[in-house]
Amino acid sequence: MDHASFTEICLQQLKMSGVKDGERLIVLTQGSERLNYADAFLAAGQRLGANMYHMRLPAPLPSDGWAVGMTGLSEMPDAVNALKNCDMLIDCVFLLFSPEQFAIQDAGTRVLTAVEPPELLARMMPYPELREKVTIAAEMLERAKVMRITSPHGTDVVYKLNTYPTVAEYACTDTPGRWDHWPSGFVFTGGDDDGVDGTIVVAPGDILLPQNLMVREPITYTIEKGWITDISGGLEAEIVKSYMDSFNDPRGKGMSHVGWGMNPNAKWHNFVPGEFPGGMGMEPRSFYGNVMFSTGPNNELGGTNDTACHLDIPMRNCSLFLDDSPVIIDGDIVVNEIQLTKS
Repeated sequence: MDHASFTEICLQQLKMSGVKDGERLIVLTQGSERLNYADAFLAAGQRLGANMYHMRLPAPLPSDGWAVGMTGLSEMPDAVNALKNCDMLIDCVFLLFSPEQFAIQDAGTRVLTAVEPPELLARMMPYPELREKVTIAAEMLERAKVMRITSPHGTDVVYKLNTYPTVAEYACTDTPGRWDHWPSGFVFTGGDDDGVDGTIVVAPGDILLPQNLMVREPITYTIEKGWITDISGGLEAEIVKSYMDSFNDPRGKGMSHVGWGMNPNAKWHNFVPGEFPGGMGMEPRSFYGNVMFSTGPNNELGGTNDTACHLDIPMRNCSLFLDDSPVIIDGDIVVNEIQLTKS
């Protein structure tokens, strides 16, 4: 995508995120990555009269590695303070789950993560109806006390919902302290720390993130009181177990967030490893009617588990019930108030 086209979609994004004349926006990048994102956002923000800045962190050292919640800001308190003092941070690094992002949000800065390829950002632009319907879905989920998920492959799991808030992601943010991720379009919450019990069967065609793998053989998770007690299956099950073991942290087997996708512009079949270099799987997370469960950290929702061992697993063709009322049946959203068609 050329610079002019990328600038135009960033302009649409900033308008949806309520950017106005005189606001202070900082685009955060690291090393040589996504410098074209900074250029496009800077140009777009200037057209709206915002005061635009680019903060570029040094590239991480080869020995540093990467894990969820680890950022180059951890040793830079002055940089964190600067981000606390702006109106909006455009995060092109991926700060999610980090103490630094929580501190920046607590100061009132709204945060938008944008790390997916420009072509995907363009196809999955936020729009008012998506925001409206996702917000209604979040209100439904917030009121619920019990979520049950089933599938033809053998999933039957119950999440008790008495502890954690609900998060709505609709790919833009205009509220102080709010975070969102472009692209997106889903809702999620967390089960009680000891309140998730049952079996989840990840079926062929479901997706493991961050491994970026489509499952070919079923993976069976046994969950008792919020913790995974067994994982069985074929090759992909062994990959999951090996990945978890590599962190040497038993908290990686805790159950994290759970919810469903609502973006009708997301395509499941487009998820091909390597098709969008640099992407991180926001399209299958947002796919309309998918049910996604996650394992590992729950600090994003205010919990105490901050392990770096995190998996997101979007699943198709599931059924989801809130307090015994159907929301999704066989992968199709059945509640009229939150149904969507392509924009």
